[in-house]
Amino acid sequence: MNSKLDKIALGGGCHWCTEAIFQSLIGVVEVEQGYVASVDENSNFSEAIIVHFNMDEMSLKTLIEMYLHTHKSTSNYSMRSKYRSAVYTFSEEQKKESEYIIENFQKDFEYRLITKVYPFQSFEASREAIQNYYQKNPEKPFCKTFIDPKLKYVMQKFSCQINQSKVAHIATTTV
Repeated sequence: MNSKLDKIALGGGCHWCTEAIFQSLIGVVEVEQGYVASVDENSNFSEAIIVHFNMDEMSLKTLIEMYLHTHKSTSNYSMRSKYRSAVYTFSEEQKKESEYIIENFQKDFEYRLITKVYPFQSFEASREAIQNYYQKNPEKPFCKTFIDPKLKYVMQKFSCQINQSKVAHIATTTV
């Protein structure tokens, strides 16, 4: 089988939450949790993930749609330097496609999307103890309070994109 792999970096909220959402998807091969920097005024590191995905199973459009709906993509609050709402791209073509996708999803939101598209510059992985946080700690209060509701939303809105075996413990307690 000749699959086409690609990657995109996403930042916006806590990387524990974002990591858990994208780890649950069909077609996602790997999720790297950590901190991403871009260029110029966005060269400081901000919490983010890098999603490695099989383009034959998951589209960039669907990834960005899920991303926009699972963090505060319309809220410009004081912690935005730590939680920059951004799509970090690895090519000019991916940048243009991401901008187009975000622009077309604006109609789905009551308020203006603040999510920006930046070139990817560098990545620093989170320390090992907090990587795969949700997979290691699904019963922790943080997971129950913040991650479970996002996963439930994704399971309802994007059920055909979810790898049910990765979220089976939620499926039995929700739907």
